[in-house]
Amino acid sequence: MTTVAIEPAEQPDVQGMLDEGTRYALSLYPPDSCYLLNASELAADGVTVWVARSDGGAALGMVALVDGRDGTAEIKRLFVRDEARGLGAATMLMDALERHARTLGAARILLETGPQQLAAISLYERRGYVRIENFGPYVGDDFSHCMALELDGC
Repeated sequence: MTTVAIEPAEQPDVQGMLDEGTRYALSLYPPDSCYLLNASELAADGVTVWVARSDGGAALGMVALVDGRDGTAEIKRLFVRDEARGLGAATMLMDALERHARTLGAARILLETGPQQLAAISLYERRGYVRIENFGPYVGDDFSHCMALELDGC
């Protein structure tokens, strides 16, 4: 059974997933178009990190939420290891993240992914996220695909 919990970003298995995710992103996009937070940035105030783990404690995936403190929150670093894909880890991570965003009072969750990450885009669309114009640092970047989810019942 997979479990999901809030955990510190600065730990070896989270760093391993960050490294894997960075290598994957750099295999698809130029470095200037990879907006990846590192472990110390993920450990900052206002950032929450969830880790999905197997029964044996192996890290299967992770996601972070940055509280914009303006009614928005941004998803960063959703990553599920290859061997854990299709097991529901991404869904569990997103469920936890969206619940937390509501407790923060966020009315909208934003995200940026890449146009070549079709599985990620499909996951987000199934959850109700819609394509929006690029925002913030992603404006003008053709390698960015921004989406948002309007939250009900905040």
